[in-house]
Amino acid sequence: MKNQAKNSNNVLQTFWRLLIVFGLIFLVKCAEVPLTQRKSLHLMPQSQLLTLSLQQYSKVLKKSKLSRDRKKVLIVNRVGKRIAIAAEDFLEESGLGRQIRNYDWEFNLLEDDKVINAWCMPGGKVAVYTGILPIARNDTGLAVIIGHEVGHAIANHGNERMSQALLVSMGGMALSVALSEKPAHTRNLYMAAFGAGASVGILLPYSRLHESEADRIGLVLMARAGYDPREAVSFWGRMNKKAGPKPPEFLSTHPAPASRIAAIKVHISEAMPYYQRSRK
Repeated sequence: MKNQAKNSNNVLQTFWRLLIVFGLIFLVKCAEVPLTQRKSLHLMPQSQLLTLSLQQYSKVLKKSKLSRDRKKVLIVNRVGKRIAIAAEDFLEESGLGRQIRNYDWEFNLLEDDKVINAWCMPGGKVAVYTGILPIARNDTGLAVIIGHEVGHAIANHGNERMSQALLVSMGGMALSVALSEKPAHTRNLYMAAFGAGASVGILLPYSRLHESEADRIGLVLMARAGYDPREAVSFWGRMNKKAGPKPPEFLSTHPAPASRIAAIKVHISEAMPYYQRSRK
């Protein structure tokens, strides 16, 4: 009985020590999400994320088929660049411009009509798959997509998810150590954390909170870029129709509920002044 009580006390002490450690980590490593001002956990050094992003993005491009449809490629680049400028201006005005000062924006259209997806890695490395273009329909629909993905990026959702993944699946080891000891698994986790998991067979869905933040930030970005944020309702309606037994990757492995569109309708009022200003 004494040994059981002693073991129980040891387990309890270990639990509280870990809780204190993780609490201290959160206090030291927490960062603020633009617009929502939520505090989030970022254990990954930005310099390492940017380096890994360049490596992984390059690998994806080498393994993928780039679209040769000049018209579609031009549209992706045109919309992407306008969203990028809007993101930079938005962060500068919010006092968070330092977050993307090392970004080198790049937008590529990948030829795969079966993949309904798009993603953005740290450093401004964006990929859009041809499979999502019919749902986008036009520049404004594409602005909803890219605005949403850039929203994930500037909110550092990938860093937050990667931090959580390392804590849960790797005992909190540093990214450099994880890359050294489990390189393939760590790189796959990284790709999944930034929405490119379909290409590596790992599904790491964004949480509802992350999706809501990306929707809200994306509306502001597209509005600032001169695209009508009200069109987001129609776009997500079309995406919902595509959601069946196997939803598109862009829906983060689960169908977007009606509550998502309801929330978007609420946040449109926040974005509209930027759109109206851009039309003057």
